[in-house]
Amino acid sequence: MKRLHVHVGVEDLEQSVSFYSTLFGAEPSVLKADYAKWMLDDPRVNFAISSGNHAAKGIEHLGIQVESDEELAEVYGRLKAADRPVLEEGATTCCYAKSDKSWIADPDGVVWEAFFTTGEATMYGDSPTLSALSETAAENACCAPVMPSQPEKQPSCCG
Repeated sequence: MKRLHVHVGVEDLEQSVSFYSTLFGAEPSVLKADYAKWMLDDPRVNFAISSGNHAAKGIEHLGIQVESDEELAEVYGRLKAADRPVLEEGATTCCYAKSDKSWIADPDGVVWEAFFTTGEATMYGDSPTLSALSETAAENACCAPVMPSQPEKQPSCCG
């Protein structure tokens, strides 16, 4: 069964852990000096927060976490069918976990990951630089109408 993943960058981890523990009615299943994660069943979500240099503030990315290689292959097939650039990261260590993952950005630049966690790790690990993936998505985004009073907000792709 798949699980929605949400990763939020926070300024003050301790304060945010307190807030989200109260909101979810549960303590984190993983708690590190720069990271916390709740594996909730109601709603079924892997909700993570992190602070420090590896975390942009606010929603950092969304994802779909799977529980088997078969589910991962199914979701990877959907990523490829979405007709967007896919970053196939493969086996990696990130967020104190070992995973196989790929990344994609929606047409507006919202970054998504699809992953299967295969084990725990003792270090945070590295994430790929996703800004290029997000920028490519934004460059290819459809142009929305621009209000005449705000011509400066027209995306550069709309020339």
